[in-house]
Amino acid sequence: MTTTSYDAGAVRLELPEVSQLVAGRWSVPSERLDLVLEDPFLGTQLGSAVATGAEDVERAGAAAAAAYQSGAWVRMSPGARADVLDAIATELEEEVPRLAALEAFATGVPVSQTSIVGVIVPGAFRLAAQMLRGGALLEVLDGPAGHPVEVHRLPLGPALCLVPWNAPAPMAAHKVASSLAAGCPTILKPSEFAPYATTEMARVVSRVLADAGLDSGADVGTFQLVQGGPAVGGALVRDPRVRAVSFTGGLEGGRAIATACAPDFTATQLELGGNNALIVLPDADPTDAARAAVDLLTTLNGQWCRALGRLILPADSADEILRLALERLAGLRTGDPLDPATELGPVVHSAHLARLRAAIADRVALGGTAAATTPLPDGGHFLAPTLLTGVASEDALHEVFGPVATVHVYRDVDGDDGAVALANATPYGLEGYVVGADTERALNVARRVRAGEVKVNGSTIMSLHLMTPRPAWGLSGLGEEGTLETIRVFTGARVVGLEGGFALHSR
Repeated sequence: MTTTSYDAGAVRLELPEVSQLVAGRWSVPSERLDLVLEDPFLGTQLGSAVATGAEDVERAGAAAAAAYQSGAWVRMSPGARADVLDAIATELEEEVPRLAALEAFATGVPVSQTSIVGVIVPGAFRLAAQMLRGGALLEVLDGPAGHPVEVHRLPLGPALCLVPWNAPAPMAAHKVASSLAAGCPTILKPSEFAPYATTEMARVVSRVLADAGLDSGADVGTFQLVQGGPAVGGALVRDPRVRAVSFTGGLEGGRAIATACAPDFTATQLELGGNNALIVLPDADPTDAARAAVDLLTTLNGQWCRALGRLILPADSADEILRLALERLAGLRTGDPLDPATELGPVVHSAHLARLRAAIADRVALGGTAAATTPLPDGGHFLAPTLLTGVASEDALHEVFGPVATVHVYRDVDGDDGAVALANATPYGLEGYVVGADTERALNVARRVRAGEVKVNGSTIMSLHLMTPRPAWGLSGLGEEGTLETIRVFTGARVVGLEGGFALHSR
């Protein structure tokens, strides 16, 4: 592995060379993209992003198909696969601090946060192993005639995992662990904006698979890594040998993938955006409400699909909650994402910063007033978290994907212009939040929010429960993610049993 020493703010970081793994061989991708990678904190250029060439993309598809047809991984028992996944988790546990630093460097998210979500990287493989040992791929039911009926969950074929830039290594770990647990030969493509930590995670996965004997013949296609942008991902999505695709990213990309998967009925799971609402009920403590709003606005620098998009406030306390939120934003420590004391870092890239500024300007032009109080350092790709008042609900339908939210005021919880109606007035339905002192009332409101998950009196980045699904409603996606659900995305069911009877003829 080739690395380059890089002075990232106050930290000297060993930056790995972005590489690909195709048909069992590590190499440097042959193509360069127009995209110039940047250090989000310093604003300096790092060189062109790279992409796997068309020939190697074709080789990756062929190798994955060969592994599915005759590879040992597909034939391996769930228990044996679980042992390999556990071995991957054990090795990745030692890598979490380094992966967290690479994520902070590439995305601008403070290392204090990438270290927390970084535990997902080994945890995803550990959980997938537990699911296999718990019987996730086989269910036995009692048939009506007393004979057992078996439901086998079998790998659909080569799988493609497409990962965004905002928390790439944890998302890659979840998808890859799930597809490998299902028995699928797996191709991983991280975002071209943030390839470093995902590439290092892939090295660990490939090394452990090699130790398990999956490094020769057709088995070299068990796990592969390609690099690049939409052209590389698109070529693999359209490859008829790929039988399952899991994608996390934006709405435009999700629509393109769904369209490309339709002709061959390729199994598709999409987690897209979410213009997520926080409903503050009239009895909520204003300090608690302001804290929740700021947490949801700034976690991962606002660059996550479950971030705050619409802050819905009761008329009687709206001004106070806004004042408290802006005071809290004014006290955030901004700076080097690799500094453990930093609470808010820069956004990922100058191009994304320009998009965020344009989105704010568009909403101001529609009558909004932007409020931002966070002091920013000189240089880098920093954006002060922004709350926009005075924007009509119908002019704030889509997410911004940054630390930007619109504020909407209501007088009644129910009704055409009430809190619930405002929360549900977007085409998305990924996450929702409710804050209120009367928890039973807050839960009743949460049950009416149109979203896959709705949290009451909480604002952490983690799901409510490891074993609950993470659904997506409306434009937020297709299908369900989850500890068990994502594994099953990559499988098809086969039902086998002894019936022992004939319906029409007695002899």
